[in-house]
Amino acid sequence: MEYHNKLVLAPMVRVGTLPFRLLAAQYGADITYGEEIIDRKFLKCERRVNEYIGSTDFVEKGTDNVVFRTCHQERNQVVFQMGTSDAVRALNAAKIVCKDVAAVDINMGCPKSFSILTTLKRNLDVPVTCKIRLLKSSQDTVELARRIEKTGVSALAVHGRKVADRPRDPAKWSEIADVVSALSIPVIANGDVFEHDDFQRIKSATGASSVMVARGALWNASMFSPGGKLQWEDVKREYVWKSILWDNDIKSTKHTLKEIIMRYSCLELPEGKAVIKSETLADLAKLYGEEKYYQFVSDNRSLVNGSR
Repeated sequence: MEYHNKLVLAPMVRVGTLPFRLLAAQYGADITYGEEIIDRKFLKCERRVNEYIGSTDFVEKGTDNVVFRTCHQERNQVVFQMGTSDAVRALNAAKIVCKDVAAVDINMGCPKSFSILTTLKRNLDVPVTCKIRLLKSSQDTVELARRIEKTGVSALAVHGRKVADRPRDPAKWSEIADVVSALSIPVIANGDVFEHDDFQRIKSATGASSVMVARGALWNASMFSPGGKLQWEDVKREYVWKSILWDNDIKSTKHTLKEIIMRYSCLELPEGKAVIKSETLADLAKLYGEEKYYQFVSDNRSLVNGSR
């Protein structure tokens, strides 16, 4: 995994499932993070090859609950992000998935035991990275980053906000720059990237190797495209197609659609109300006039998988 001059999809809870990661990649994202998954939950999973869909699923044992779904198409760019507080538990969880992902990332929104990173780095064949937020002072953040670098991680993502900051509070690019200047490993800058031009702006302001984006991509994943954004309705429809194709969890699909709609419209209008009422992907297909596509995918899984 290369971390220089990359456009990166940030980990987003209930958003960063397979269809959205593939959507971002289609428009130009080089690296795509899955949503954070807690190690304890993942240790209850088993790996299953889903020949019906053409995916590799990590399913909670004794259930049909898919905790993480991936596919060969994203093998070289998907990052499995894990929440953990224990080195042994983290390693055991990572071993379940490491052969199916490009890298493993530890969410260190709050500073944790550095032995977790060291243990993963020593025992895994894939790159190990982590993501942090700013601490109370820039000096504290730099000290944390230096300690993380010493564990041997391949890259460090820095969100330019503190834990107490709200999304509307401006990201502190200057404090990301302080981290960049103190480290020799690649730093991925994250915060207030909403247009394609912002990728270069934050790189120039911070000196970061790569750039990560969350809300900007959620609202319109085509922002990754150097050719400029597409209409949000078109991107939304592409997301619906991919959710149907990959049999995405209905709750995740609805959550993502609602976030997009709230950005450009209103959930109180007919579309928003219909999304809320939808109980299945078939319901969403009907809402967006994609019944024929839904039926075609359902009837021709083997054909669709073979052409993927």
